[in-house]
Amino acid sequence: MDSDPVRGVDRRRLLGWGGLTAAGAAAAAAQLADARPGHAAPAPTYPHAVPPDARPGGAYDRYVARLAAEDRFSGAVLLSHRGRTVLSRSYGMADKEKGIRNHQGVAFNLSSAGKPFGAVAVLQLAQRGEVRLSDTVGTYLTGFSREIAEKVTLHHLLSGTSGLDTPAEDLQRVFRSREEVREFYEWWARQSKPVAAPGTPTDHSGAEVTIPALIVEAVTGMTYWDYVEEHVFRRCGMTGTAFSTRPQWLADKHIAHSYMRQADGSRVDAVRHLDRGSPDPLQLGKNPARGFIDPPGDGGFATAPDLVRFAHALADGTVLSRPYAELFTGPKIPLAPQGGGLRGGRTTSADASFGTYMMPVSLIKGQWVYGRAGVNPGSFASWNIYPDTGWVGVILGNYDDVPFQEIIQREMRAVIG
Repeated sequence: MDSDPVRGVDRRRLLGWGGLTAAGAAAAAAQLADARPGHAAPAPTYPHAVPPDARPGGAYDRYVARLAAEDRFSGAVLLSHRGRTVLSRSYGMADKEKGIRNHQGVAFNLSSAGKPFGAVAVLQLAQRGEVRLSDTVGTYLTGFSREIAEKVTLHHLLSGTSGLDTPAEDLQRVFRSREEVREFYEWWARQSKPVAAPGTPTDHSGAEVTIPALIVEAVTGMTYWDYVEEHVFRRCGMTGTAFSTRPQWLADKHIAHSYMRQADGSRVDAVRHLDRGSPDPLQLGKNPARGFIDPPGDGGFATAPDLVRFAHALADGTVLSRPYAELFTGPKIPLAPQGGGLRGGRTTSADASFGTYMMPVSLIKGQWVYGRAGVNPGSFASWNIYPDTGWVGVILGNYDDVPFQEIIQREMRAVIG
């Protein structure tokens, strides 16, 4: 479980929080149109709506193409403006052994970029009156200590302020079924310990991801994976997005294999080599394919167009009503200032940043930006929504040795200027 505002933060922070984000779903609803057939995009209301750097052949396009030519990027990028695709590029191989190339219909591992879907699931239940964000863990689940069951609320968990600490995951274990994964992570979440009072920021410990997923299961009677696929992915028209299992990852030509950089400089297919792991000190020994399926509340596989569809569904009330969409993206807790200067340096500074539900939100040069990033051995994912101007940016890759922070910064520079 891993992935933070990428305004010049280091890899450790990216693994911990995730994504560039900002509030303002109400503004997004006015700016974005649903990507599904029958939903027309509003026409731009001002001249020069597409900045030169965001256009095909522009600075961002040329930058990604150069990385791909140097074998430093493999994956897909997409820029959409007001429901219209402006830039769509795919590079590299989804499966080198079978000779399958990446394209816009290929799904990539999301890692922590999939965590906000869990928050959406909980907010759907809240919208229907089946849960309250002020309810404590013990309202729905047993087996937790009194300090957790009676004091930690859904709001604490979703906002990353539970005060909980979770033991390290077993990165070497090879799981063989969905049931084994679910049982392990339910047990793992119950090993969490309070290390601070509820309301204290805890940088999204694993329990804060898993426990809300378990509550979704307890309330709906469905597995987390099935509920999110039916009520989030399918509702948004995300037909290429799913919580795929390891056998599906191996067999489906529409899922990109993750290629982990090894200490000797080679890259290895994580799905076909479960005995190999990452040499990255922050994910030492990890191989995401050992999990059989991503843990409840985390991960999944998505295509770039599907993440644009999610952005539009969030804006137009398809997946959440407007008040709950605003609650989802609304600022909850202030985050420390990060980044340098957009104009003169390599980083993208934020005027202000806040934690929200499973993602941070930011004001950058006076514009809201929200989304999420995630990294795993062999993969990288980022989706950003720019509600004030109607842009959505997606970056998906199946290499882990890419300059992912710089790519996100280049996207933002192309869109915001």
